[in-house]
Order: sequence, then structure tokens, then C-alpha cells
Amino acid sequence: MSETTNIPRVVVIGLASCFGCQINITNIESHLMEVLGQIDVRYWQLTSSDTMPDEFDVAVIEGAATTKEALETLASVRERAKVVITIGACAATAGIPGMAAPEWQDRINDVYGDNTPAIVSDIACKPQAVHDVIKVDYEVPCCPIDPYAFVHVLQKALYGSNEYSRTSTMCGECKRNERGCFYGRGILCMGMITKQGCGARCPNLGRPCNGCAGLSPDANLDAARVVVQHSGVPLKRFNDALAMFNQDDPRIAL
Repeated sequence: MSETTNIPRVVVIGLASCFGCQINITNIESHLMEVLGQIDVRYWQLTSSDTMPDEFDVAVIEGAATTKEALETLASVRERAKVVITIGACAATAGIPGMAAPEWQDRINDVYGDNTPAIVSDIACKPQAVHDVIKVDYEVPCCPIDPYAFVHVLQKALYGSNEYSRTSTMCGECKRNERGCFYGRGILCMGMITKQGCGARCPNLGRPCNGCAGLSPDANLDAARVVVQHSGVPLKRFNDALAMFNQDDPRIAL
């Protein structure tokens, strides 16, 4: 993107999600106009009913793919976009929609029984993270995203960056903030297996991490399960919490 002097053309697309990450972008009022001044927003599903243009440079995607139309949209976007950025847990890990991924067809039957509308059968598909469908260039994790993290990633996409991508777990951030460990109080916390980068915001507010940033590449699930059991937290609670934001990660079956 940094090789062209033209203003990058950007589209913002919403799939299966609450649109909370898109809304959070608008919460940086003091910097929003400065950010928008660097790009040409050609389409923003949250703010306009206009159709998506045929030509653009950067695609920002929120939400999981849960329909055949979404799969087609992603394929088309990837063909046209020079850069694809996902925002939020639903796009990065399938998030809450992804909880329906196991036996998703059975879940439809549970809702509709023998009277499943034809339209549901025609359009539905297994909930998937965006990176399970197309190549993703940049990711802004968490639920919802930190809007300043979005600005940081957008700057990298527009101008390039040699920034080192950290892979450590969130526990390190929590310790640097000098927070006491929840496991010492028998409280389930997902920080020891979750990607770092959020600054341990939830523990800083007195709440345990729920893992919304997804599994860290450095996560040791076997060791984590040992810690959980030794701390008196039921292992089922850990496994259930692990599945919430990591349905697309094969490691959760270990």
C-alpha cells in the first residue's frame, strides 16, 4: 500500500456478528476524522445502504462466515482487495457464532424440528473464521476490539511495518501490571493460554480473562489443564471456556 500516492480505497464489511467492533471504531472521536482523512471509505455497511463497489484496496471484515452468501462475498473480496484486515473475535476465531460449529446441522434441526424452512437449508453453512475461508493479511483481535489497536493495524496495512509480532500469552502482561493471579483464589482465568496484546484489560478491571483474543501460538494446553486442576477449578469449566473463542483451532481437542 505504501508504494502508491493515491488515497487507499477502503470497504468495511459485516458478516455474522453484533457489529460491536465497527461501532467501537467510532468511539475514538478525537482521532476518527484524522484516521478517515488517510483513507477513502467507499463502503461501510454499518453506515450506508449503498452497494459495495467493484474496486477497492483494503477490506476490513467483522464477523464469522455462516452462510453460503458470506463465503461467496469473502472469495470476491479476496480477489479484489490488496489487503484484508479482520476485526474482532468473530472474524478471527468464529467467536460466538463458532460455538454452533460442532454439529451445526443438528442445531438447526433442534430449532426448527421437521419444519426447517427451505431458505435456511439453502443458505446456511458451518460457522467459520474468515481465515478459514480466505487469506487474511492483518488481524485485530478481542471482543470487542480496542479501537486504537485497529488504528495501529490500519497504519501497518497502509504504510508497512517491520514490527515484531509477539506470540506470548496474556499472563505476562498481567504480571507486568502487577496483578494478583485469579487461580490463587480458585477463579477460572484464560490468560495463561490467550494471545497477549490487549494489555490485560479485563484483569486490570478485576475480571478474569475470557480468552477473546484466541489461543496464543505459545499456549501449552496440557500444562494449563494441570494448573486448573491443582487450583480447584473444574476442568470442564476450562474446556467449555476454551471452546468459546477457539472453535477453529484444532488444538482444543488435545
